[in-house]
Amino acid sequence: QVQLVESGGGLVQAGGSLRLSCTASGNIFSIRAWAWHRQAPGKQRELVASIRGAGTTNYADFVRGRSSMSRDNTNHTSSLQIDSLNSEDTAVYYCNAEVVEPGGLAWLPYDYWGQGTQVTVSS
Repeated sequence: QVQLVESGGGLVQAGGSLRLSCTASGNIFSIRAWAWHRQAPGKQRELVASIRGAGTTNYADFVRGRSSMSRDNTNHTSSLQIDSLNSEDTAVYYCNAEVVEPGGLAWLPYDYWGQGTQVTVSS
């Protein structure tokens, strides 16, 4: 089993920045890809950003240009920085990882999710 724990959420003023982190622990051989999703009240969960392979990143249109995602393969962590926050960024942010477990198949990773961290942007 693998556990993902997010940190860095909280109350932020509009125009400010935040940095979310996610740490994976447990039965890990490698992490093929990371992603951050978010879910606002009354809305569906949506992809914010992802990183895979050697560091190829992908950003949703609503954060592109004001967001940066990174990964640390040694420590099994991922970070997401978002600048110029606005009220529409208020949501629960979830970390997601595609994990290859020891003895597992590299092309068939397991999908794990964190519990989520609340981000509230005040105007």
